[in-house]
Amino acid sequence: MEKRAHTYKKTIRPSALQAESLQQTRREHAAETAEDYVEAIADLSASLGEARVVDLARRLGVTHVTVNHTLVRLQRDGYIRVQPYRAIYLTAIGKKLAKKCQHRHSIVVAFLRSLGIPHRTAEIDAEGIEHHVSPATLAAFARKLKGTTL
Repeated sequence: MEKRAHTYKKTIRPSALQAESLQQTRREHAAETAEDYVEAIADLSASLGEARVVDLARRLGVTHVTVNHTLVRLQRDGYIRVQPYRAIYLTAIGKKLAKKCQHRHSIVVAFLRSLGIPHRTAEIDAEGIEHHVSPATLAAFARKLKGTTL
């Protein structure tokens, strides 16, 4: 019996397609960052009465320089108002996004908890899942949780 040598074709993506794919990934990461920031600003404002750069840096585990760069983008995109050396305030669209993120987060955490996942682990895992869960899957989570308190 004769053995055939296997040949594998190397698939090369056209550079334009690869560039488009990488651009999409960067947009998704930027959206995740915006969601994390507005959610953190809303939480800090609710618990401390205001959100400041130092509080955000501590909360998100980044430097104040990183926070300042991100705040420039969030202000440009209309999510926040910032005055130098003052608190950070969510705009109406920032508040709307924060509320949506908090709701999505609470559903994911509650769903994970309903599976028996410990609270701390559910919170940590929800931080990644909440950004990538589709609306259909989130709705399924919510239906499964119907009758439980979030």
